[in-house]
Amino acid sequence: MPASLSITIVTYRPDATLLARALAALAGSVEHARAAGRLGDVRLFVVDNGPAEELARVREALAAWPAQAGAAELVAGHGNVGYGRANNRVLERLASDYHLVMNPDVEPDPQALAAALEVLDARPEVGLVAPDARGDDGTPSYLCKRYPSVWVLFLRGFAPHGMRERHARELAAYEMRDVVAGGAVAPVPLASGCFMLVRTALFRRVGGFDPRFFLYFEDYDLSLRVGREAEVAFVPQARVVHHGGEAARKGPRHVAWFVRSAWRFFATHGWRLA
Repeated sequence: MPASLSITIVTYRPDATLLARALAALAGSVEHARAAGRLGDVRLFVVDNGPAEELARVREALAAWPAQAGAAELVAGHGNVGYGRANNRVLERLASDYHLVMNPDVEPDPQALAAALEVLDARPEVGLVAPDARGDDGTPSYLCKRYPSVWVLFLRGFAPHGMRERHARELAAYEMRDVVAGGAVAPVPLASGCFMLVRTALFRRVGGFDPRFFLYFEDYDLSLRVGREAEVAFVPQARVVHHGGEAARKGPRHVAWFVRSAWRFFATHGWRLA
């Protein structure tokens, strides 16, 4: 019997056009996985953290999700509770085999879900799948990571271009460029929350996201907790386009969230300065 899938997309004042594109691409990937015999029932939850007066743009974008792709529900009215806590609002309602956490600025390729599901079906030791994420121009985003140091996070997020070039080898190691270049399914320590396909029972067992992380590092924390029970795997055949940017480019509020969450991450899992 084909697997069932639940999906959570958390929004906050989203670009309605980009969200509609993400939903349309996701629906196409769902249909491709169904045609391949890997997917059955699908339920989509869009959890909106934005103000009530901007909910109309989310409803408008939801029109890009075709009814035949699966049931869709908008969860709203709770305010901006943060990314992890918003995902967790539907945690106890998940009754699927697999659960997808996806950002509203991600467009999966048609074969992305089928490729990820194939690995989960064939390899019971894998608990979470991370995709091959690309930027708008098709270049790799290197979203799978090794455990970071404070120094490498500074280099990647805030250092000037010249300094980053001088430390390119350290950044490449952190970004697992050797693994991505290999083009094979491979275990990774940390995966990005922009697109995570996880076994639902495992996701619920570890308690979903840690709500203490308002934004940033909640995905790294989840990766480490999942990794104690199962393998986190990079699957290059599961390709997505990610339109997101780095925290430092989004203004001082995002920088503050990033620094606060980084502190909590290291305090929880162990400090590594360099």
